[in-house]
Amino acid sequence: MAHCNTILHQMLKLIPRHVFDKLDSEHGTGRSARSFTRWHQCVHLLFMQLTGRCSLRDGVASLKARLKNLYHLGVKPVARSTFADANNKRPASFYEALFGRLYQQVLPLAPKHKFRFKNKLYSLDATVVSLCLSVFPWASFRRTKAGVKLHTLLDHDGYLPAFVSISPARQHEVKKARSLALPKGSIVAADLGYTDYAWYADLTRQQVFFVTRQKSNAVYEVRESRKVSEKQGLIADQTIRLTGTKAKECPIPLRRIVYKDPVTGRQLVFLTNHFRLSAKTIADIYKERWQIEIFFRFIKQNLKIKAFVGNSENAVMSQIYVALIAYLLLYYLKFLCCLSVSLQELLRTLQLNLFRTCKIQDLFDPPNPESANLLKSKQLSFALA
Repeated sequence: MAHCNTILHQMLKLIPRHVFDKLDSEHGTGRSARSFTRWHQCVHLLFMQLTGRCSLRDGVASLKARLKNLYHLGVKPVARSTFADANNKRPASFYEALFGRLYQQVLPLAPKHKFRFKNKLYSLDATVVSLCLSVFPWASFRRTKAGVKLHTLLDHDGYLPAFVSISPARQHEVKKARSLALPKGSIVAADLGYTDYAWYADLTRQQVFFVTRQKSNAVYEVRESRKVSEKQGLIADQTIRLTGTKAKECPIPLRRIVYKDPVTGRQLVFLTNHFRLSAKTIADIYKERWQIEIFFRFIKQNLKIKAFVGNSENAVMSQIYVALIAYLLLYYLKFLCCLSVSLQELLRTLQLNLFRTCKIQDLFDPPNPESANLLKSKQLSFALA
């Protein structure tokens, strides 16, 4: 009979140890750990994410209960105080770098986006993770509130987070957007919160396309109008130039598309610098931006980024980046094993079987009909006996 390691062991093997050790040396504290190494810390944090442990004490105790399985994971039991010190002092930049390397590893397996064009498609948005002001005073951004902001660039090839940055909640989204270096020819979709005409001009000079919403108070003049199909919900397709005070910030021509949602009847006005795609495709690109909202909802509902195992800024950032690493590992398994289940179903199944010794595909393959019928006949004969 072929030997199988535990499901958790198979997941951890997806992280190359030589890459892990190299990043550890680059983002270390200058002192080598005596027993609780960076690998031990990472395994503990990933275990807590995948099993939904609610506290530091709960995570440490749960792993100690699986003492026989820890040897094959390359870890040892740890004291709660030692784990807490590691989360507070070891730089979170290590997990940020590991997240970036894992994204590059998963990306070749990801399916392409659903549109016909070959340009890379991204969605850009940010969400606030609320914190308790009395426990996390370093994250205050209002008189009675605290929190951090997750700036995310979602790659629509596989719906993978290509870039995530954590900042104080008071920082505006546009400031982080200006620092992004997007690939030439790519398309980025953003909502009204990213309205910055100077940034639009910079993207155009970098040959990067954007699709966003136009503000209702925008001042412009129409230079050209094109025919549209009312059956597709299109009302207008125009070439415009900004006038007034914003004209100097963005002197380039822009494309303005008015679209009426056939379901809600809501009228939406889009702004883009892409003139070759059809107007309906531009509207569909912005609609596809909803995937980043689904991403935020998934990590908040299914991963541990609301209850934290440490109160310091470094501990919070480490836990969030490990949650994103767990997200990438789930998609990595989904792509490698060609699983058709949803990401939520995959996570819930793994939570109950992390220490089971079988192949990951066996958790989702339906039972053999012949063996099921044989078992049913045996049960029937036993009942009649």
